[in-house]
Amino acid sequence: MRENQLKRKLQRGGVVLGLFVNCSYPGFVEICGHAGFDFVIIDLEHGPLHPLVAEDLCRAADSVGISPLVRVGKNDSWQIQRALDIGSAGVQVPQIETQTDAQSCVKSAKFNPLGARGLSFYTRAGVYTAAGAQITDKLNEESLVVIHVEGIRGVENLAEIVSVPHIDVIFLGPYDLSQSLGIPGQVRDSRVVDLMHQCIDTIRSAGKVVGTFADNPETAKQWIDAGIQYIALGVDVGIFLRACQGLVRAVRPES
Repeated sequence: MRENQLKRKLQRGGVVLGLFVNCSYPGFVEICGHAGFDFVIIDLEHGPLHPLVAEDLCRAADSVGISPLVRVGKNDSWQIQRALDIGSAGVQVPQIETQTDAQSCVKSAKFNPLGARGLSFYTRAGVYTAAGAQITDKLNEESLVVIHVEGIRGVENLAEIVSVPHIDVIFLGPYDLSQSLGIPGQVRDSRVVDLMHQCIDTIRSAGKVVGTFADNPETAKQWIDAGIQYIALGVDVGIFLRACQGLVRAVRPES
């Protein structure tokens, strides 16, 4: 079983870069590793991917030494268990709004005595029984738990949410926050930015790592300067679109 290098980097105070993955081709994940990313987030919430495909994407990430995380569709014990059983480095859980939500997430993601995750050794996470029966403590130690706070209710309850143990990263979703404020998509509006800074201070004061999404390098640098360590720098399909647009415009400027 591999040590979770992403978790170690965060514990050392490092900044890590990744991106959301919607495409099913494992080669794209390998390319992310060769490009220098630290992690990928395999998106089962907004993306069209199936868990069987997600497992192959985890293999691709492992092959190039980056960490694969899986974003599940909701805070559901079965979805969280499946995301971890396929051998991911961790799970991302959207729409956490209360301390109870956060506690439920941890309970689903961790084995006894930290939680109540269902146990089977006949999984990729269990190395198909090759790792033996004494692996639950190691899996508890290495798995990364990332929760999304992306609405006003979550922000209002953030002081209680950050008190929940065994959560590694609290991920602020700027687009959902903008929608919650009634200004959908306006992520650079001062109301969104000020709310993000307020949340960053609360999370860091509790000793937790802050994460967020940035759709361009300039925004990513601004959030890093503000104390965010865990940056999802775009989505594979959006990155591909912009690269294609750049090629077309370079040859046909009127496009």
